[in-house]
Amino acid sequence: MPVTGPDFISLQVRDLDASRAFYERFLGLVRSPAGPPHAVVFATSPIAFAVRDVVDEDALAASTHPGAGTALWLHATDVQDIHDALVSAGHEITAAPIDGPFGRTFTFADPDGYRITLHDRA
Repeated sequence: MPVTGPDFISLQVRDLDASRAFYERFLGLVRSPAGPPHAVVFATSPIAFAVRDVVDEDALAASTHPGAGTALWLHATDVQDIHDALVSAGHEITAAPIDGPFGRTFTFADPDGYRITLHDRA
């Protein structure tokens, strides 16, 4: 039986409450009622997205930024507004907004340094 595609994405974070608040405030994500106590699962579709307590602190601390080599793209409807809110709050933008084949697109670093790209073309 072949793999049919991604079904769940989770990032290890150092401060679960801070990461939950960041993703709720700046990306508008809403917490799902499902999920274990060591994670916050958001009500995203078609794939579930979550942040969870650190499993391997040494591996997370050893990298220049967590998830190096992994591309995580999220679709959003108000990409420019999200960018502007992140900039206003002093968060790092790692790739400035551009208009390209995926619509308005930019990349930012979350509180743990993960590089997240937002785009507005579904």
